[in-house]
Amino acid sequence: MSQRIVVDPITRIEGHLRIEVVVDENNVVKEAYSGSTLWRGLEVILKGRDPRDAGFMTQRICGVCTFSHYRTGIEAVENALGITPPLNAKLTRTLMNTALFLHDHPVHFYQLHALDFVDIVSALSANPKKASEEAFKYTDFPYACGEDQLKLVQDRVKKFVEKGALGPFANAYWGHKTYHLTPEQNLIAVSHYLECLRIQRTAAQALAVFGGKQPHPQSLTVGGVTCVMDLQSPARLGEYLIKIQEVTDFINRAYYPDLVMAGKAYAKEASVLNDVGVPNLFTFQDFQIGANEYLFDGGIILNGDISKVHEIDESKITEEATRSWYKNPAPLHPYDGQTEPNFTGLKDEKTMNSKGQMEDSKVFDLEGKYSWIKAPRYDGLPMQVGPLSNIVVNYAKGNEKVVKVVDQFLKDTGLPVPAVLSTLGRTACRMIEAKVIADNASIAFNNLIANLKVDSETCAPYVIDKNKEYKGRAILNVPRGVLSHWCRIKNGVIENWQAVVPSTWNASPKDAKNQMGSYEACIVGLKIADLKQPLEIIRKIHSYDPCIACAVHVMDTKGNKLSEYKVNPNLKAKDEQSK
Repeated sequence: MSQRIVVDPITRIEGHLRIEVVVDENNVVKEAYSGSTLWRGLEVILKGRDPRDAGFMTQRICGVCTFSHYRTGIEAVENALGITPPLNAKLTRTLMNTALFLHDHPVHFYQLHALDFVDIVSALSANPKKASEEAFKYTDFPYACGEDQLKLVQDRVKKFVEKGALGPFANAYWGHKTYHLTPEQNLIAVSHYLECLRIQRTAAQALAVFGGKQPHPQSLTVGGVTCVMDLQSPARLGEYLIKIQEVTDFINRAYYPDLVMAGKAYAKEASVLNDVGVPNLFTFQDFQIGANEYLFDGGIILNGDISKVHEIDESKITEEATRSWYKNPAPLHPYDGQTEPNFTGLKDEKTMNSKGQMEDSKVFDLEGKYSWIKAPRYDGLPMQVGPLSNIVVNYAKGNEKVVKVVDQFLKDTGLPVPAVLSTLGRTACRMIEAKVIADNASIAFNNLIANLKVDSETCAPYVIDKNKEYKGRAILNVPRGVLSHWCRIKNGVIENWQAVVPSTWNASPKDAKNQMGSYEACIVGLKIADLKQPLEIIRKIHSYDPCIACAVHVMDTKGNKLSEYKVNPNLKAKDEQSK
């Protein structure tokens, strides 16, 4: 007998995501549905605005991906108007982007995803001396893994437990049978979890050297950058370099060895293997490190066939809304995108709660619309974007900087190349992407210093003809994958703007052909050990690093009420007082 399982909300992500699955009598997922249940929107606000304002507004799409949307918004306008920023500006943007990636990827793994692999409570029974010795199996110079430091970490976690307040470690499935790290390995990872809280501050400071602040930096403008004084200051340049070197040290001595450790431990865990999701992989050329040199190349792999990488045809990109809460279901190119809402609601049905009891619930309409996220497609096919796509495409194209790290990781873990096409591989590729960037960050930095000695230009002039119509786009590869902004400009102002973001590609609902997005595809066929503790589902979804706030974009400019939500921030305080 089949039954429906609802996981809502998916926590430790940005935004509101709900996963519903239908399992058979053996707890194997037969159907999967991924949908966002809350809407937001900024694109319509851009209509009628000066194109130079676009980047400052688009960066508010998300509080995490601020620089990504900021840069994409700026570069979409540059593309439309035919403005080419000076090399100094391009390389400065790369330095800021470097800091973003080196902040984003470690934070995703340790603060958002590691707890899917790491059993915090298990670390309490670890032997700190043995844990310290264990750390040397994965690197010659372990990070924050001395016996004394590990003992302090263990004592800190014990105090949380004794108080009955696990804080950031609360509400997890400790002791779940699909955890495979030993107590000592768990203790190593917990130490790095705590260290990452400090390292992320350093990475944010590095971006702020040229951005003025982080999040929501302020130094990009259509045509270039405005941080002229920082670029002319040896002290500021040195400050950036030192901070990036500190973060790089953490990546090489903690992040990399921890993924080697996890790769070995989970090499036979069925729930993280052979589940690539959508096997069509899409990435775009990005990370300019020289006048004509990029760290990553772009391309498309179809059906997991890494023997051939296809060139990208931007005209084949569309978004449709057959199963999304919008009126026009047609597959539209982003230049012609529409966001007119059509919320059809949820259905009443009984589902099983966390106690194994059936209760009345509001659930997705499995035959109708069920998400505020659209369904992007390339030549009619769903695509997967993100670090897995970027690393696999570049590995297939023989990118030496990528091949070197991937081959070393596979050697260190003993994993075969096909293992990369999985949840475990997706998590590892995020680390590999961070390491490739960290190991090559000095190239862009040194090229910028060399160019500043002979060229002081940081911004090209802004030129626009109000009697002409323009259209343009920026397509970048950001921490979560391919991000594109598409704009039309008329009478000197923005006429239309559409953002197609990584989580829209990956989290898309089914389309008119019933093709699933990658979230849904990677869950189908999954066997869940305990329906009351669906850790396997959460682990898979977290591996994509969802940013649902980016993926959902709708606004009713006529002021019509679409839906209503009421949150009482004092409710918890009142409950505590009543006790």
